[in-house]
Amino acid sequence: MTKAYKTLETRFRRMNVLSNIGQMLHWDMAAIMPAGGAGARSEQLATLDVMGNELINAPDMGDLIEDAGNEGLDDWQQANLGEMKRAWVHGTAVPAELVEKMSLAETRCEVAWRTARAENDFKGLLPKLQEVLDLSIEAGNAKAAALGTSVYDALLDQYDPMMRSERIDSLFAELEDFLPGFTAEVIERQKSEDAPIAPTGPFPIEVQNRVGLDLMKAVGFDFDHGRLDISHHPFCGGIPEDVRITTRYDESDFTSAIMGVLHETGHAMYERGLPSDWRSQPVGKARGMTMHESQSLLVEMQACRSEDFLTYAAPVFKQAFGGDGSAWDASNLHRLYTRVEPGLIRVDADEVTYPAHVIMRYRLERALIEGDMKLSDLPTAWNEMMQKLLGITPPNDRDGCMQDIHWPSGAWGYFPTYTLGAMAAAQIYAAAKEACPEIPETLRQGNFGPLMTWLGKNIHSQASRRSTDDILHAATGKVLGIESFKSHMIERYGR
Repeated sequence: MTKAYKTLETRFRRMNVLSNIGQMLHWDMAAIMPAGGAGARSEQLATLDVMGNELINAPDMGDLIEDAGNEGLDDWQQANLGEMKRAWVHGTAVPAELVEKMSLAETRCEVAWRTARAENDFKGLLPKLQEVLDLSIEAGNAKAAALGTSVYDALLDQYDPMMRSERIDSLFAELEDFLPGFTAEVIERQKSEDAPIAPTGPFPIEVQNRVGLDLMKAVGFDFDHGRLDISHHPFCGGIPEDVRITTRYDESDFTSAIMGVLHETGHAMYERGLPSDWRSQPVGKARGMTMHESQSLLVEMQACRSEDFLTYAAPVFKQAFGGDGSAWDASNLHRLYTRVEPGLIRVDADEVTYPAHVIMRYRLERALIEGDMKLSDLPTAWNEMMQKLLGITPPNDRDGCMQDIHWPSGAWGYFPTYTLGAMAAAQIYAAAKEACPEIPETLRQGNFGPLMTWLGKNIHSQASRRSTDDILHAATGKVLGIESFKSHMIERYGR
């Protein structure tokens, strides 16, 4: 191994360890940390962020990256060097003092959001959220100068490398040409059909938890390398060797928690499938959040809301909860899980109306980042746009502009990846079924083996070796687009 590249590998391995420690501390903060630990946790996370920033800003880092490019690297090493350079450009753009300020502000705001949301207190959260927004814009400006992009695109690049808002605008415009009319048709048609029967509870949390664990096993989750817990907002965190999934429970409705668990398990399977030899290096990381969200939505929406999987799951649910009657039939549960009805909460939305939630957030955060809207005007703007896109107005800020953790935690630029991920999920699942026609039948048996094997080979194992479009083209024969998503919608919901 040549000297410059080997030195870079050692440094990035150290940065990866620091990042992994931060991931575990974030999980602890969300799942089990007492509220009184917030101040100390803020300082811990800020210190880790500063240490990582100091490593990426080492004076000789640029020279090492340049020298390593002349050292005869193989394909994976060349790809790793490219990811190192990308991390270096992002890391050197933001000074250590700003990194520390951002980390402290984000942790404090995230903790404050939990109480403020419960108390429907947007005004109380506003000063902390304003600080996070201001610091994010400051960092975005610095990164925009380094990347040669707009401020919003610089923030977006952190979550979806090489994606730009111009392309998102085009893809979302195609969606908006299709979805409103299609949504209205589906809702009208479903009115003329027998309404699904919601199973009646209560559904004890311990039983929901047990069912969730069993279904995670069916998908292929390895409990020697992960666990399931409870948090305010479901998420998948931790590290590939120790994946942490969380969900939240409602004793009157088991369907939301179960699908939340399956969604996060899709994320977890991606993390676990990343190539073990490269996990300590940038190239061994997931290829951005569009690809990550594609894996969670593929498991939840494409596979687990299908009639194939529900044929397997219905008897599992019925036995676990002591159900009786037609409400527990697979056909009824399929109608329940594919019922289209505009709602207030993004994470509970059906897949037909879900893109409207994302498009709304994308436009609002761009307006805030680009200075076209004041943060204090967010509740009013949110309500007006939700009424326009979904035909409903939130009764309060708790179920309106405060429902998501993303902005309080500093994740500006993340939201569009949800719907980009849904497009990719449809594209990938169609290709998987074409390559492995047995997948629907194996899902009817609760066997995810063929699907996960195909995903492991074509998606998970590729990590960040290539761009999102290149990975998709190799796996599906085309770059990211909306055609497979439209075809999936029409096939599942009719037209």
